[in-house]
Amino acid sequence: MAAPDLHAFANPLRFQRLAVALTPWLLVLGIGFLAVGIGIGLFVAPPDYLQGEVVRILYIHVPAAWFALGGYLGMALAALAALVWKHPLAALSVRAIAPVGAMFAAICLITGSIWGRPTWGTWWVWDGRLTSMLVLFLLYLGVMALIHLHDDKAKGLKMAGLLAIVGTVNLPIIKYSVEWWNTLHQPASIRVSGSSIHPDMLTPLMLSAVGFLLLFAGLVFIRMRTLIAEQRVEVRALRRAARTG
Repeated sequence: MAAPDLHAFANPLRFQRLAVALTPWLLVLGIGFLAVGIGIGLFVAPPDYLQGEVVRILYIHVPAAWFALGGYLGMALAALAALVWKHPLAALSVRAIAPVGAMFAAICLITGSIWGRPTWGTWWVWDGRLTSMLVLFLLYLGVMALIHLHDDKAKGLKMAGLLAIVGTVNLPIIKYSVEWWNTLHQPASIRVSGSSIHPDMLTPLMLSAVGFLLLFAGLVFIRMRTLIAEQRVEVRALRRAARTG
């Protein structure tokens, strides 16, 4: 059996059909995994021996942080594909990912502040992890702003893509900030070598993470479908104007 031609989905109309089929499943499964993960985390998982009940907010905070970073990396790779290879869907992917990633980064910052108040005694500290995460959120906003800065959409997208690519230098800073600097933020509990989290707490965290991942993908697909539809309307309007002019 021949392997599927993945380049076929570079065509916006083919991608649109794929997205229409997958989006409902991504959203339903995402909400399902998230409900189960957060439900277990809130009502079944034990409290942390140091943090107590406040640890439960991490079932939202941690996955939001993971996919805020992962989304930014995906956006930067899409921007690179748009600049270098002129991929037909890459520029649309940058536009689609930016607001979703910004939302996840905002959730991470808000839940982190709520967690920090009883844990550290303050809503905010300018340590390496929190500051670099705030920079990530601002980079998302910067990409979104640049996209709409120029009347020439191509120029705006190019500038936004360059910012997305340059901004990837912030990702390792976020990752290793707790190791490079003295920080209030706790170090990573999950590493390639294993996890220091008890299985009763790790299971709902992973379920919640799967839910966040599926929701992220579903929301990006919705954005992509909307942008493709808008692009088709614009092309038809230009053709109509050319015929009447």
